[in-house]
This record gives sequence, structure tokens and C-alpha cells, in this order.
Amino acid sequence: MEEENAVELLQRFRRDRRVLLDFILSGSLIKKVVMPPGAVTLDDVDLDQVSVDHVLNCAKKGGMLELSEAIRDYHDSTGLPQMNSTSSADEFFLVTDPAFSGSPPRRAPPPIPASTPISVAAPVYAPSPVASLSSVAKSESFNSEEERELTVDDIEIDDFEDDDLDAEEFASARVVRRNTNDASDLVPKLPTFATGNSGFNHDCSKASLMTTSVKLHMKSSWLVLGQLGKGLIVPSKEKKKDKKSRLMRKLGRSKTQTLASQSDRAPGMAGLLETMRAQMEISESMDIRTRKGLLNALTGKVGKRMDTLLIPLELLCCISRTEFSDKKAYIRWQKRQLYMLEEGLINHPVVGFSESGRKGSELRILLAKIEESEFRESSAGEVQRTECLRSLREIAVSLAERSTRGDLTGEVCHWADGYPLNVKLYEKLLLSVFDILDEGKLTEEVEEILELLKSTWRVLGITETIHYTCYTWVLFRQFVITRELGVLQHAIEQLNRIPLREQRGPQERLHLKSLSSRVDGQELSFLQSFLSPIQKWADKRLGDYHLHFSEACGKSIGHANWWCHYFDPAVMEGILQVAIVTRRLLVEESETGIVSTSAMDRDQIESYISSSIKTAFTRTLQGVDKSDAMHDHSLALLAEETKKLLKKESSLFSPILSQRHPQSIVISASLLHRLYGIKLKPFLDGAEHLTEDVVSVFPAADSLEHYIMSLISSTSGDGTAEVNLRKLNSYQVESVSGTLVMRWVNSQLGRLLGWVDRALQQERWEPISPQQRHAPSIVEVYRIVEETVDQFFALKVPMRSSELNSLFRGVDNAFQVFAKHVTDKLDKKEDLIPPVPILTRYKKEAGIKAFVKKELFESKLPEETTKSRVVDVQATPILCVQLNTLFYAISQLNKLEDSIWEQWTAKKPREQFIKKSLEEKSPSLKQKGSFDGSRKDINAAIDRICEFTGTKIIFWDLREPFIENLYKPSVSQNRLEDLVEPLDLELSQLCSVISDQLRDRIVTSLLQASLDGLVRVLLDGGSSRVFYHTDAKILEEDLEVLKEFFISGGDGLPRGVVENHVARVRQVIKLHGYETRELIDDLRSSSGGGGSKLGGDTQTLLRILCHRTDPEASQFLKKQFRIPKSLS
Repeated sequence: MEEENAVELLQRFRRDRRVLLDFILSGSLIKKVVMPPGAVTLDDVDLDQVSVDHVLNCAKKGGMLELSEAIRDYHDSTGLPQMNSTSSADEFFLVTDPAFSGSPPRRAPPPIPASTPISVAAPVYAPSPVASLSSVAKSESFNSEEERELTVDDIEIDDFEDDDLDAEEFASARVVRRNTNDASDLVPKLPTFATGNSGFNHDCSKASLMTTSVKLHMKSSWLVLGQLGKGLIVPSKEKKKDKKSRLMRKLGRSKTQTLASQSDRAPGMAGLLETMRAQMEISESMDIRTRKGLLNALTGKVGKRMDTLLIPLELLCCISRTEFSDKKAYIRWQKRQLYMLEEGLINHPVVGFSESGRKGSELRILLAKIEESEFRESSAGEVQRTECLRSLREIAVSLAERSTRGDLTGEVCHWADGYPLNVKLYEKLLLSVFDILDEGKLTEEVEEILELLKSTWRVLGITETIHYTCYTWVLFRQFVITRELGVLQHAIEQLNRIPLREQRGPQERLHLKSLSSRVDGQELSFLQSFLSPIQKWADKRLGDYHLHFSEACGKSIGHANWWCHYFDPAVMEGILQVAIVTRRLLVEESETGIVSTSAMDRDQIESYISSSIKTAFTRTLQGVDKSDAMHDHSLALLAEETKKLLKKESSLFSPILSQRHPQSIVISASLLHRLYGIKLKPFLDGAEHLTEDVVSVFPAADSLEHYIMSLISSTSGDGTAEVNLRKLNSYQVESVSGTLVMRWVNSQLGRLLGWVDRALQQERWEPISPQQRHAPSIVEVYRIVEETVDQFFALKVPMRSSELNSLFRGVDNAFQVFAKHVTDKLDKKEDLIPPVPILTRYKKEAGIKAFVKKELFESKLPEETTKSRVVDVQATPILCVQLNTLFYAISQLNKLEDSIWEQWTAKKPREQFIKKSLEEKSPSLKQKGSFDGSRKDINAAIDRICEFTGTKIIFWDLREPFIENLYKPSVSQNRLEDLVEPLDLELSQLCSVISDQLRDRIVTSLLQASLDGLVRVLLDGGSSRVFYHTDAKILEEDLEVLKEFFISGGDGLPRGVVENHVARVRQVIKLHGYETRELIDDLRSSSGGGGSKLGGDTQTLLRILCHRTDPEASQFLKKQFRIPKSLS
């Protein structure tokens, strides 16, 4: 319970802390808030990693807040204990591990002056023992009562006797001043020292504390050497001030940050050397002791230059045991001098040995005897030491004064210019350019220090190339430790100053060629030893820049990307420049041939992209495999993560890489496309049905591919985009998906046709309501169609236009089947029309000559009874409902078609011109022509039903009053006006059921049928109907009655439509008005091929004559056409 309460309290504290920080940052307490790189709003910043103290200090000062600095302060303070912010100085915290700190000092520390204010506003880093002593130069600074100096000799040497202790614990005394980064994988490829002085090496994990002290002592030796160098001219600070570059001024600490002791230092050379002593963390006692020893060595040697002295030997001769407060400290100091002589004169001499190395063997024996003398009795040991030093001087001087590089004997003392000892010592000297309190800054005197270090070039054998190479190494390694961008930029500046081979002099080229060493069985030159580790380090980071330069890499400190904090484009750009320049220098050094610089840079960039993309993709794949997603397939998740990876690549890294390789984003996108395609192919090959996995994977893979293609198209030029896209091996997701979708569509369309047939079988052809006059079957059909369409677009898989076209054809076919099923049950209109009576003539004949003519009409005797076959005629209301239903079907097609296109466009927004392209490539697939087949069939069905309905009313429903009794036996007895009333009843019944949109079409069909019936009566009325030429006027009047009935005073059909239909009947009535002789003459003329003068055809003229009751017509028909005589 207590643990749960503690967790709940911690969560509440964190939540309240975020709310408070959000309030402060969003309010007006801070003048301006600068977001860290990669963040746009506060929502993009993890407030849990923002230092509250930093924010409050900025709020108190009313200045600008940089959140990147606040985040850095938070991470820097995580390794320190929480301060209680009290004014008491009685409490303190240890940063070092007490287990490795040894026993406490045996004397009390000097008292703290009362006038010294103590500030505890910020965490205080515990300085290293050497740094603490160096920062307190004299005992007067403590106002102590004893005039005594605090030196390293006051520390118990017994505490450091165990050589097995990890030197890293001791070395951390300086490192803990800030949370630095590990640079253990950045080590120069140089051989180790035979004497065990691995303190010169960067790999201190197994070095002893003693050898680390050797390193510090050698620094002091070279510092004094630089102080006493002949001919040294150090420019004053005032002269150098104007020459400082902007970068150097940026890197140097400001005057307000400089310690008070440095601002009060002595002017000129003395002050500069004092600053260097403090920077190199050399105790004042060691400095004084070394300085006295060298001055004693120069006694009596007027005109002797300092660079001709064998300094370790002179110190051994001039510094006695009495100058040390402890014997063990003296023994350790002496051992360091002996080791230096052995390394400089025997192990790494600049001049090779002669006489089979006899002097070297003698020198080793003497060095061992001197070391042995300290463990003998005082008198005997002193005698042995003195004799050995005398013999040692003879041998050592002879070895050191051997000439090399064209110098004269005695001109230079060669004891420290052997490779690689000289570059390791020079590297340690170069470390003095960094501020002791802020290792990410250069000291203000950096240029003076560098000028001073030039005085050691002669003794160490340093050239300009060696200097810039070593300085680049020191700066770059310091950047790796401190993450300071300014240090990286300064390192790049020095790297660019390294002369190329043709820029070096002949002597320097020979000298550099002689500097080689064998490490791990590999022969390495000087440049390879220092630049190849830099290149390897940069290649390692750039080979996985997605990990090492990610936005959130600051959360992974302590892991592979420990050196990075938050993504800074300048850092990656700088490291990329370092990698490229070092590769150029190493390629030139290897003498493998001349390679195009631009081509080599592009190849290098491509290798970085390929390596990082592959590694990042593998890491993404592993993350997806470990995820416990319940709904999405792993390939779908991998596609989404790959797209995120590519977006990160294009937004963060490509702007940097494209500066040196314009096609960088094309390379990365193409590679990611190929890597994902390898994982996707087995899944595509095994997909046979539209399963949940297929529906999950296909859209994600298709979306990724189209994003990659759009990215390549947008970043490529007009001429290269198509070429780059052709190089992609398409996933063919749409093709595989299209096959599966086509199977699904075919099965659904079969189901759709079954539903259409079922709906028609259950149809009773009754209107749904007075307002909805169509049948319910069409509503059911549309419901099934829309359901099928919705299911089609619910398939979130890639589709091609062919699948859409198949859907259109299937739906179109369903409506065609519906229309065909409606008309299949409809009889032919010819079955409603009674048979045409046999043509007969009037029974009384006139005596006229027969006109010999080919018989035009084969007359048959009429049957006594004519029977029509049985016809199952549907009622007029049913026909009207069918018409309404078909009209509803065709009227809703446009909405259905528009809906399908809208959903298709929404499904594929990238195809902005898909409609246009589909119309161009497939004329059968157009936005307004997808259902042309069903539209055509439905319209044909509507026309057929309309014609059938009109014919049915006239020839079936009104057969008796219209077809059988009109104008029978004469025109005057049964006029057409008697039919207006029953015709009006039929028309009213039609209009009461038919929809308004179909009214004119059905009424027009009724008009057409009425005129057909009238023509039937006038031309094929049978033997019981007789017409005279005087009846033409009555017939014309009846025709006008019929015409006005359908016009209905403007409420019916348009007058022009009615006039067009009536015109053909009016011509027949006009022929009825001619005399029999005129009709006979015109018939003879038209039969002979001369054409009709009266405007009638042969059949029309013949039928009119058959209905005349005069003997002349009867005789003509008998003789000419053998038409039988009427029975009535």
C-alpha cells in the first residue's frame, strides 16, 4: 500500500511539475522561449527533461529562454545529488567514488576566510585533486598562519600503491567537472610503450595511477622547455586581439567568465606560463622543483640552448631526495624520468642504433641500477646512484646528440623526437588550450599558447602537417567528449589546413614518410594513425545517422548514440565534412591513384545512406516484431513505420546530404522501397482471397509505394523523375489486389442478379403510395446495388480502373435484366390488333373495258368467321406502374453513377485526372456513360410499354366502339365525337396512375394508336363500311375533334406534336374527297410507274376504291385486280 501511495505521489508530482512549467513557459514571465531543434510548439517538448532551476533563473532575469540549454542543464545535473539551496557551507557532496579516494588527509584543511562569500545557487562540481591544488597557487591565498605550500607530496602515496586500480577512477577527477561523453572508441592507432607508460595512451582503462602522474609530469617538463626556449617571441595579447577569428572569439571564454586569479596574472611571458601551468593542472611545488633543477643544469653553461639539454637526465642529476617530503614520491618521480629516457633513447629513438645496440643494452642496465639504488642502504645506494648517473650521462648524451635530418652534432638533443613518442607528448601539450573549468571552451590565451608550443617543434620534431593533424585530433576528440559545436567547427578549420602532398616541401615529405608504425600487424603512416580513427568514428556515426542524429537521441545517453543530445543539423553537417576531408587525405596518403573528388564524395554519401537506411530498417523491423498489435498485420505496421522513417529522412537528413549528393533522397527512398518489397513479396505470392490480413497489408503497402514515388518525383528534375521511377521494381499490389477484388466483384454480382430475380418474382405491380407510384421491386434492387457498391468501396485495398469498370458492367447488367424481365411478360402489340378484313368491291358492276394489268393483289375468299388468338392482356394501371418503375430506375441511375465516381475519387485522391485519363484510355468508361446499356434498354422498355398501352386501349379496350362500329354503316351514322367520352375515361385512368414525367409519352402513344385506329377504319374498314367523296368534309371535322381532344386547350400535348401525327391521316381523308374516276386514273398512273398525282400510294388508292359504292369502281377492281364482290 505504501509503495502504491509512493508511486501515485510521484506521478502527481510529475504531473504538477509539467503543469507548472507549461504555465511559466506559456505566460508572460519569460520574454521569449526558443524551441529546441526539431520542436515547433511546447507539445513537441518533453517537459520532464527541462531544468526547473534554469527556467526560474531565466524568469527572474527576464531574458530569453533557450529550451535546449534547459534540457542540457537537466541532463548535466542528473549525475549530481540534489542541493538543498541553503546558505550553510557545512554540508558538501562527493562526486567521486569514496571507495577509490583512499584515506582522508592527515592534516586539517586551511581555514576559510570570513570575508569570502559562498555561493550555493548552482551545483558545485568537485574538482580533481590536482586541479584543486593548482588553483591554489600559494598558501597566502588561504590566509593560513603557516607559510607552507600545499603540494601533491602532501597526499599519502600509500593510497596509490595498488597498480591494479582502474586508472579511469583517477582520471575521472578532471572529467567530473561536467557530464562528458565517452571517447574510448576514438583512439589513435599507435603502439604502446614498452615501459608501461600507457598513460600516454588514450585508453586508460587499464593504466595505473603512477603512469598517469608520469603524463602530468611530462607536461610540466615541456612547459618549462617552452619557457626557456631560445629565440621565442610571444606576441602580446594586445597584438593578437585584432587577429582572432570570429570562431576563436566564440570558443574563448568571455572576460566575465574568467577566473579572478587569471585576470590578475602577471603580464607577458610569466603570466602566460602561469596560465598554462594551471591549464595543465601541474602543482606549483612540482613546477618550482622542475624549474630549479633546470636552472641548476644550466649553471656554468653560458650560451647553452635549452633544446640541447637532456632534460630527464639533468633533472635526475640536479634534484635530490631532500626536495621531496616523502621517499615514495621521490621514487615514483625518479621512475618517471628513467622511463622517459628509456622510451626516448632506446624504445623510440629518432636515429637508429649501431654496434648491434650495445649502448642501448648498457643504458637499460644503468637505468635498472639507478632504480635499484633507492632500495639499498642510504650510503651505498647514493654511491651506486652517483656512479650510474655519471656513466648514464656519457651513454645518453652520445645517443641523444647523434645527427639526423641534416643537423650538426650537438645542435639538437634527440631524446624526445622519436615517433610516436613525440606526437603523444605534443598531443598532451595541445590539451592545454581548453579551459580548465569548461572543457567545451578554449582559453582566452589559446593563440598565445599555440605560439608558445611552436618552441617545442624543434625538440619534438614537429612539422606544420604534424601540428595541424595533432591539433585536429585533439579538437575532434574534445568535441566528442563535450558535444560543443564550436569545437567541431574549429576542428574542421584545422583539418582543412592540413597540407596536401603537393603542398608540402620535399624535406617534410621525406620526414612524414619515415613516420610509420606497426599496429596489429598493419603498417600505418602518421596520417593514417591519427586520421583513420577519426574517419572510423565518423563513418560509424554516419553509417547509422538515423540512430546517432535522431531528434530524441538525448534520451539514450549511455547507449550507442551517447555523444548526441538533440538533433542539430550543423553537428551532422560538420561530422560529414570531417569524414569527407579525412577520406580525401587518406586516399591521397595511400597512393592508390587519383580519383575524382566529386565522384568519391558521392560514393561516400551513398555508402552512408545505404548503411544507415539498412540499419534503421532492420531496427524498425525488430521493433515491429516485438510489438503486440492485435488488429494490424506486422507488414502493415512495417509499412507505416517505414513511411515515418522516410519522412524523417526527407525532412531531417536529406537537406544535409543533398548538399553533397543531389540524389540522396532518391537513393534512400529507392532503397527503402526495395527493402520493404523483399518482406512484402512472400505475402503477395500467398494472397488468394480478401482476408483481414490482405485488407490490412495491401493499403499500407500501396500507400508507402505511392508516397515513395511522389517523393522521388518531387525531388527529381523534369528529365530524371521518369528514369528514377522506372528503376523501382513495383510491388504490383494493385495487380494482385485487382485479381482478388475481381473475384469478389464477380461473386457479388452473381448474388445481385439473384436478388433482382427474387424481387421480380415477388412483385405484384402495385404502387408503393400515391406519391411513390413505382413498384417496391425497384427499391429493393437499388438497395442491393447500393449495398454492393458500399461493400466494394469498403474494401480498403488498392484497385485499378478495371475493377471499377467491372462493377459498372455488373450493375449495368442487373438493370438490363430488370428491364428485360418486365417486358418479357408483355405481349406483342400486333396480337391486340384484329386481322385486316379481306378487300372486297361493290356488288353492282359497270360495263367498262378491262384494262389488262398485272395483278397487284392476290385476293382470297374471306373466311366466314375470324378468330383472334387468346391474349392475356394486363390492366392499364399495371402497365402504368411498370412504366413508373422503369422511369424510377433510369432516373436514379445518375445519382448512383455520381455516387460511385465520388467514392472512387475519394479512394484515389492522387488520381486527380482519373476521369479524364480513363475516358481517354477506355472510351467505354466515362463518368456519364457507365450505364449506357441499361439506359438504352430501359428507355426501349418504356417505349414498348407505352406503345402497347396505347394499342391496348384503342384496339382492345375500345375495339367495339372504335374499330368495329365507327362510321358503320355510314359516316353520318357513327361519328368520332361519340368516342370522345370513352376515350376521355381511358385517358383519365392513365393520368391518375402514370407519373407526371411520363404523361406526355403515354398520351402521345395513345394519340398514335388513335390515329392508327382511324386509318384502319378508313382503309381497312371491311365490306360493311362505305365512303363517298362527299364524306371527306365530315371526316375532316372528326379529325379536328380528335386533334383538339389531345391538345385539350393547351393542357394536353403540344399542338405541334399533335399536328405532326395528324398529318398522315389528313392525307388519307383528302384522298377520300376525290371522285372515283380521278382515283382510278391516279391508280393506273402509279401502277404504271408514273407516280401518283394525288399524293397517295397504290395500296391506299386501292383500299379507298374498295370502299366506294359505285359500279365504275366495282367494275375496275374486278377487271384489274380480281377483287371479290362484297356479300353485303
